[in-house]
Amino acid sequence: MRRLVDALATANALRRLALASIIANVGIIVTGGAVRLTGSGLGCPTWPRCTDDSYVTTPEMGFNGVIEFGNRLLTFVVGAVALVGLISALLHKPRRPGTVKWSALVLAGIPAQGVVGGFTVLTNLNPYVVGCHFLVSVGIVAAAYMFWTAAGGGPKVGGWAAPGALRALGWSVVAASLLVVVLGVVVTGSGPHAGDADARRTGLDIEAVSQLHADAVFLLIGLSVGLWLAVRAAGGPARAAAVLVAVELAQGFVGFAQYLTHLPELLVGLHMFGACLVWVATLAAFTTVSAPRAAAVEGPGGGPFTLPETLTRTPRGQRDPAPGGDANDLLGLSR
Repeated sequence: MRRLVDALATANALRRLALASIIANVGIIVTGGAVRLTGSGLGCPTWPRCTDDSYVTTPEMGFNGVIEFGNRLLTFVVGAVALVGLISALLHKPRRPGTVKWSALVLAGIPAQGVVGGFTVLTNLNPYVVGCHFLVSVGIVAAAYMFWTAAGGGPKVGGWAAPGALRALGWSVVAASLLVVVLGVVVTGSGPHAGDADARRTGLDIEAVSQLHADAVFLLIGLSVGLWLAVRAAGGPARAAAVLVAVELAQGFVGFAQYLTHLPELLVGLHMFGACLVWVATLAAFTTVSAPRAAAVEGPGGGPFTLPETLTRTPRGQRDPAPGGDANDLLGLSR
């Protein structure tokens, strides 16, 4: 037991568990998409039981019951990863600022997401409730990403600090990305993949909402290109913004392809996965411009630890005892 505790307390374990939480939450979004695309949304027609008499699927419920119940079981896997991540954050010494908060938010989001998922079943896959189900997952992925960056993952910014205007541009990219996600949810709720043949749709014009979604995508790409160019011009780390633009272009290609081919299930599923990648890439690009300047010092046990610039600034009139600049900052989330 002591070995297990010591293993969980290491910086590597903390960082890997945070990354595993991102992967697990993206994974359950993808499998949730598979539930919808296979028409298995009511494979278990009630909640929290699978049927009125059973918590598990029965042979009579066939393939759809297996798919829906399997997705429900994955919630426990995602929750277990989140729980172990929180334990690791609590055990790690010195405790990294932000890791406990973000890992706790991830863990709290799992049961909340389960309840929203239950309401999607109880409301017979109401498209607006289904959309909320997806958006809660997007929020959990964001918390998991913040957990990862606080644990030392993500792109490094060194001693560079973005000007205020660049930070504002970063926020606008996040807002545009979230707008694209929300409009994508509306498009999905208006399209043919309801999750069940009898589930209702929003009733909105699919062509009109698709055009609105495409307009938001163009806005996002424009802002992202602007962010990339601005970071480069300011001498900052522009790789994350460049990756974001590349992911957006690939996602846009898949989006147009699925629309022109009348929304085949495989492309719709790939587009859902792409939406997760765009969101994660957005967060990565944002953290490179939101990070305050920080210096890294050696923490107890040999692990890296970061301090905000206000705690490490050399007093006026004294020489810097460590020439060469600040070490890598943990994306500004160690504040």
